[in-house]
Amino acid sequence: MPLDPAAERFLKMMAATVSDGRSPSTLDERRQAFAKLMRLTRADAPPVTGIDGTLPGPAGDVPYRLYAPADDVAEYLPGFVYFHGGGMVGGSIESHDLVTAALAQTTGCRLVSVDYRLAPEHTFPAAVEDAIAAVKWVSEHARSLGIDAERLVVGGDSAGATLAAVVCQQALRSGGPAISAQCLICPVLDFEETSPSREAFAENHLLEMATLEADLALYLPPGAERGDPRISPLRAVRFAGLPAAIIHTAEFDPMRDEGNAYAAKLIAAGVEVEHFCHDGMIHNFQAMGAIFPQGRLVLRQIGEQVRRAFGE
Repeated sequence: MPLDPAAERFLKMMAATVSDGRSPSTLDERRQAFAKLMRLTRADAPPVTGIDGTLPGPAGDVPYRLYAPADDVAEYLPGFVYFHGGGMVGGSIESHDLVTAALAQTTGCRLVSVDYRLAPEHTFPAAVEDAIAAVKWVSEHARSLGIDAERLVVGGDSAGATLAAVVCQQALRSGGPAISAQCLICPVLDFEETSPSREAFAENHLLEMATLEADLALYLPPGAERGDPRISPLRAVRFAGLPAAIIHTAEFDPMRDEGNAYAAKLIAAGVEVEHFCHDGMIHNFQAMGAIFPQGRLVLRQIGEQVRRAFGE
């Protein structure tokens, strides 16, 4: 399929920003620009308001935001622990507020959005440690959050999907906590090898490979191995027994091939997988409901998939 016309117009607008010298240069500017982009291209905006709190992490309190569906009347609902994208150096519960609110509504879950530590202030494995601690804490304190611990999904987008995949792999190795499903949206899963999609869409497709490498340099301390499954979950050696997976990739996303390959590895290992590669779409399309109808539709589709995973 060709690049979606709306995506083509959006990418031309982004390219014009760069050519006009208006692209952010410092990390702080990039973080602000990313947050602004997430607000302007917004997902659906349901009448859902989050409640802020903190949970104990390995290096101090980790902020989170708890959402519930607007029509929530049950004492306990399925839980969804969500990790935002941003290359491990950007993004926040604020930048993803509309995405997570929409997912709480569509999935019928009480959703916990986690503000894990970012690089370069906190390098690997800080984000991974926070993510593992967050899921363990939610599972152990589910009742106080109004969550049914036996119905727990872990997910995220982009770098947040990296963390979600790592948490599921760690839970399998450790024998818990119990995770019913994983939801990976445009996941980043392999830094050890390149792929045809990374080469084909290295430039002018929103997520630049030069930017990804720069972020990785900030995230990884000296001596870190790119093939470590905590960095590249696709490089894990054990997939059998992992939670059922919901995976969404985009045709014109540099990360497409590794997401597709992860789905294939899970299926080969006997894991139940629902995988969709969205024609004509680019990285982060799920957060761009103001531009792409597919961005709104995929959040509703994920809602249906999560409900099915819980037998609803």
